[in-house]
Amino acid sequence: MLARDAVLRFAVRLFIVIVVSSRSSSADDGGGGGGIDFIYQGFQHAANLTMDGSAKVLHGGALQLTNDSNRLVGHAFHAAPVRFLDDGAGGGGGGVVSSFSTAFVLDIVTVGSGGGHGLAFVVAPSITLPGASPEIYLGILGPHTNGNASDHVFAVEFDTVMDLEMNDTNGNHVGVDVNSLVSVVSEPVAYYAGDGSTKVPVQLESAQQILAWIDYDGGSSILNVTVAPATVTERPRRPLISTKLDLLPIFKENMYVGFSSATGKLASSHYILAWSFRTNGVARSIDLRRLPKVPRQSSPPPRLLIIKFAAVACAGTLTLIAAAMVAVLWLRRRAALADTLEEWELEHPQRIPYKELYKATKGFKESELLGAGGFGQVYRGVLRRRSGEAVAIKRISNGTRQGMREFVAEVASLGRMRHRNLVELRGWCKHDQDLLLVYEFMPGGSLDARLFGTAAAAAAAKAPPPPLLTWAQRFAILKGVAHGLLYLHEEWEHVVVHRDVKANNVLLGAGDTGAARLGDFGLARLYEHGATPATTRVAGTLGYMAPELTFTSRATTATDVFSFGALLLEVACGRRPIEPAAGEADGDVLLVRWVRDRALDGDGGGDVLRAVDPRLEGCYDEEEARLVLWLGLMCSQARPEARPSMRQVCRYLDGEEMLQEDATPAAIFSGADSSDLFGGSFVVSMTSSSAGGTMSASSLQGGR
Repeated sequence: MLARDAVLRFAVRLFIVIVVSSRSSSADDGGGGGGIDFIYQGFQHAANLTMDGSAKVLHGGALQLTNDSNRLVGHAFHAAPVRFLDDGAGGGGGGVVSSFSTAFVLDIVTVGSGGGHGLAFVVAPSITLPGASPEIYLGILGPHTNGNASDHVFAVEFDTVMDLEMNDTNGNHVGVDVNSLVSVVSEPVAYYAGDGSTKVPVQLESAQQILAWIDYDGGSSILNVTVAPATVTERPRRPLISTKLDLLPIFKENMYVGFSSATGKLASSHYILAWSFRTNGVARSIDLRRLPKVPRQSSPPPRLLIIKFAAVACAGTLTLIAAAMVAVLWLRRRAALADTLEEWELEHPQRIPYKELYKATKGFKESELLGAGGFGQVYRGVLRRRSGEAVAIKRISNGTRQGMREFVAEVASLGRMRHRNLVELRGWCKHDQDLLLVYEFMPGGSLDARLFGTAAAAAAAKAPPPPLLTWAQRFAILKGVAHGLLYLHEEWEHVVVHRDVKANNVLLGAGDTGAARLGDFGLARLYEHGATPATTRVAGTLGYMAPELTFTSRATTATDVFSFGALLLEVACGRRPIEPAAGEADGDVLLVRWVRDRALDGDGGGDVLRAVDPRLEGCYDEEEARLVLWLGLMCSQARPEARPSMRQVCRYLDGEEMLQEDATPAAIFSGADSSDLFGGSFVVSMTSSSAGGTMSASSLQGGR
């Protein structure tokens, strides 16, 4: 009897163990159709993750997506796919999207005055993200995949850099992304305290633990995103973002969930400390008492402590005393060197050690010299310690205070600007009398070299002669430079007047489709939007300088427009803005006046297309050529108020506005003499394709 009771008790215990084991398994892997449910209280205990790039699990259990190195990408996905759609429901087909809920703790640690770019929770059809790029793409998409409906990617981004190209709200925001890093919904990071009436800002780069909750209701298609510092005891009742979002066309039957992060020129360390996820239910709560620690930058010990330690060491042997004295002297010398840094240097953290630049250029060897001028020399270099990228290093002559002023101007202006048509400043260095600026390398060379480079010059440089730029390439280059100037004048946080727009400062990328970028900001001046620019010394290049500079000494956006007008005519005609006449007694030939004469020559009025570069042999778009030549004349008018703005110029070049079809050169230049172009009322009639009305130079003057 006793034996039978013992066997019965053993059987009951075995049954309970089997049932508990079965339930535990289904909670994690979705077995039995109950969905998936997992939680990581730190990642040190064999977390079921697939990682790539810079992502790794630290010894203490924190998941580190990126460190404080430049241009990194890190991915970490739950290794098992998650079923998001009903049976037979493919992406874009029928069926219902499963509800899901996730909670995680993030921590962003920044070294220095600022970092980037951020991290994101990602739902993707694969653990690999083809074409993913760092910086503004957060390692999720890239320039060739961003905005493609075939991506099937959903993400919630925690972005720490404001990028105008992605229409970012600010440099500290949460955004909802669907197949694009241009968020469908975006809000500055904050949480609603108490009853939801008080909004409290949260700084992502504060090196504090931040909780994030993402909840999606498949029935109502409502997405809620909530954030709060880990110090907030209860989850906020009101979410930061609540929006209706149909994920059925986005999700496939099986998707992967995880995280992506990226850094840029400035970098941060991005961490995930805990993660909970569940489908068809609410994600389990995270125990904040069990969060792993992340590495912090240790502060240097106080100097007084070092001196006390040295004093204690002096009680030892004579050797220890001598060593302590050497240590103190070394620390004092180091402090003295740090105190010599100027204030502007502390505000721009992209310094690159001189030793690294010296090695990159092989000791500034002559074989690495790309060009030279009054400003100094430009060398090609390879930064082997920074992913081996090729760069152009400008070594500025620092013989005068002006050289230093131009160096600081370039660091201050170009260092924080990002635009596809501006040369990117990668870093800088000031070493004794050497001032060095490090740019991205543009293998296509300058526009000036491509327009006027000769076979003799190419032979001297031991390179094949540059191919002649086609009209399509020239028109694309002009559009690119125009959009770069529009960004400087109207779209950046300050108004930037370049002051030296010319063909030699337009650099080209590789290949026939290489992008055009405006560079050399040594003469640039900044001022606030709506403010009046201050007077300054007259600077620039003859032929590109607006006439009012000689008596106002005030560089404005209108003076840049004048320079761009000279560039328009130069590219279209294949002639420099000022050229010597055939006879020495005839003086110089001004390109603006030469083009006007081509348009007015003849009994019934000439044809402005006679000014087009003859080397093109008639292979050009006549409408585009006429537009470029007339825009060049419009921008080159003597009165600044008569010139169009760069936004108006871009609208014409982009085809949003067009020249009046029935305008003729004779009607346009009727009654004008040679002085009109430099002081008269030179009027060019144009028409708007969108509004159907006409525009003239007089209308650009505010009705004058």
